[in-house]
Amino acid sequence: MPLTTEVAATTTTAAAGGDAIRAGLRVARPAGTRPRRRRPSLLRTGGGILGTALLALAVGLALLGPAVVGDRPFASVAAPLEAPSVAHLMGTDDLGRDVLTMVVHGLRTSLAIAVGVVAISGLVALCVGALAGSRPGWIDDLLMRTTELVQVVPRFFLAIVVVALFDARVSNVVLLLGLTSWTWTARVVRAETLSLRQRAFVEAARSFGGGHVYILRRHVAGNVLPTALVMLSVCASGAVLIEAGLGFVGLADPEVVSLGSLASNAQRFLRSAWWLTVFPGLALLIVVLGINLVG
Repeated sequence: MPLTTEVAATTTTAAAGGDAIRAGLRVARPAGTRPRRRRPSLLRTGGGILGTALLALAVGLALLGPAVVGDRPFASVAAPLEAPSVAHLMGTDDLGRDVLTMVVHGLRTSLAIAVGVVAISGLVALCVGALAGSRPGWIDDLLMRTTELVQVVPRFFLAIVVVALFDARVSNVVLLLGLTSWTWTARVVRAETLSLRQRAFVEAARSFGGGHVYILRRHVAGNVLPTALVMLSVCASGAVLIEAGLGFVGLADPEVVSLGSLASNAQRFLRSAWWLTVFPGLALLIVVLGINLVG
């Protein structure tokens, strides 16, 4: 019996000691610090859920829509200016073309431009920002002055000049916007790289013989990528709006459907055929809002 009492007392003392140690660890947190909070995932916020749904809708229509509505957006299929009906859900335009078919193909154009611009500007921004942040001195100064020079160029007016002088093909627009939309992302990548190069894990990798390229690829790229993607989402939505603006002023590629061109052609029928303006504008809103909310 005394042995049982002694064991119970020892167990109680150990448990109390463990509680005290855990309490001490909680109290021992340095003053002025806060426990790290997990960043909410994309689907845990209202904006993230809405943005994901809008972007999924736009991508779904762009990828699967042509299989349903057909691949002839410029074909006349009914009488001109028919209101939305069961046969034509978004009505027809002044030439008898199905508005739904043209909107679907316009979404394909907008998303293709967004993806192309993000790919080009993202590659340039990561290279310029990482190199500038990891090489302080004349290399950093040269790259940042070049960034500032490109940054002050008005992209929309430059696009108007280039398209008017050369060609309005989508590939030219993607290349132009991709080579002029990387500046803000490059600045963010540079700032993140400057911060990361002083971290303990980077110093440890350097002390163990890690080369410059290895450190950038292994330790820097993965940490700056989330922030860069946020900035690239802004580039994507901006590229979509610029392409729509070019179409609105009549400088879009005539061989593809542009949401801006659809809205421009609908100005004459704003009072009599509201669907010609509403549906292309709604499609443009879905793409831009979805990209911004997801980013």
